Amino acid sequence: VQLQASGGGLVQAGGSLRLSCAASGHTFRSSGMGWFRQAPGKEREFVAGISWNGGRTYYADSVKGRFTISRDNAKNTVYLQMNSLKPEDTAVYYCAADLRGNGNPTAGFGSWGQGTLVTVSS
Repeated sequence: VQLQASGGGLVQAGGSLRLSCAASGHTFRSSGMGWFRQAPGKEREFVAGISWNGGRTYYADSVKGRFTISRDNAKNTVYLQMNSLKPEDTAVYYCAADLRGNGNPTAGFGSWGQGTLVTVSS
């Protein structure tokens, strides 16, 4: 599966953004999906994940209650709605696919898309 993330940009603290990740290939609908981020000078971290049918979602503690992951299998797209953004959310955000369908934080995400930059100003 090939992935392309979009929707990043510059937003003020407290604002919202919605990221999209468009997938090509026939394996999307059976794949768990995840969003990760990497801030300058820091390691990449898990942000959110969703199972292949959307039945289970997973979030990092730092984004619980503010971010929502969802998917539309008819459109081969996964979304990350980000509300109440904070400067510490500034990072390059990546989407990734777990071909086993789980999407949980310890899943084996083997397909990665190009990132999209989110900058939150204070």
